[in-house]
Amino acid sequence: MSEQQNDASGGDDMSGLTGFFFYMFIVHPITAWILRPGRFERKKSIMYAILFLAGLAAIKTGLEVQQRGPNYYQKLGITRSSSPLEIKRAYKKLSLQLHPDKNPSPDAPAQFDAVKQAYDVLMDMELREVYNKFGHEGIQQNKRYSETQFLMEIAVFYVSYGVMAFLLTMGKKSGEARNWTFTGLLAMLVLEVAVMSSQGNPLPEYLFPTLTECEIVWLLHSLFPAFMNGCRSLGAYLFVDLDAQTRQLLLALQEQNKDILLVLREVQIGVQTIQTHGAGRNSTSGAVVTTDMPRATPTGKIRELQERLQASNSSVAQAVQNLKADKGSSSNLGFYGLILGYIVISYVFNN
Repeated sequence: MSEQQNDASGGDDMSGLTGFFFYMFIVHPITAWILRPGRFERKKSIMYAILFLAGLAAIKTGLEVQQRGPNYYQKLGITRSSSPLEIKRAYKKLSLQLHPDKNPSPDAPAQFDAVKQAYDVLMDMELREVYNKFGHEGIQQNKRYSETQFLMEIAVFYVSYGVMAFLLTMGKKSGEARNWTFTGLLAMLVLEVAVMSSQGNPLPEYLFPTLTECEIVWLLHSLFPAFMNGCRSLGAYLFVDLDAQTRQLLLALQEQNKDILLVLREVQIGVQTIQTHGAGRNSTSGAVVTTDMPRATPTGKIRELQERLQASNSSVAQAVQNLKADKGSSSNLGFYGLILGYIVISYVFNN
């Protein structure tokens, strides 16, 4: 079991990078296929993409948790707030069950040694604190919490991920996705600093009672590539080109002005004609002049102008409505996301 833990600890550094490439080159194209315009309805496309990303992240994280194996608290069947007396009772009960003299299992010695190792670490308050903060690898390396070293490590990690997120969200269509990604990265940084710098686990007892601080940080790092990929996919799908819509609106207004000037010019010509010819009578003989051409009156031209304005105004109003709706929906989504994140973090640390 200790070898499995060593393998898991050694693979933690690569799990984040492996997960990043997995989401980038496999998951992202599949999500883009789901969100392709015209494949599903807009709401259904977003729902299918979120369900796909959440389900895949849950399965991947579950497999990684299973590969890591149970921690010392889970091996003894206790919680992280258990007292030394409770730890001793749990160890005594398990040692009687797993002792090689009473356990016929072929790997009975390994099981007994794993329980004995967990008991030795958790009964030592100093080693227990090291294990909670740094895991099994911290016990092997005899690590101690150093604020300077901790700040350097998280600076390297978050600067690397920040640069990576910036490069992946470059471009006009990824502006909203960049905001979401960096908001999530900042929230994860605040949560990690709060978890690692606090005395004891800041999570409530009823929430993951056997999870250590080290495992919380690992879980955050493991889920972040999924979050970033989801932001990229949904951000590109929900992108609204405000500049293009503004140009379209200005072009519609320009065409409307052309129609107005054209009709007003025709009305002006009609009025001048009426004034010159005296409503169709010959100024010298008084005879009525008749023609086969249809008579264009100022009233008719004004009515034609109204019809054109109504048709043009409907297209302009529709463009303005779409512009306001798209702008409002994107801004409200980011605003509500920030509020929800703040509520969750405040609730976790205040309880």
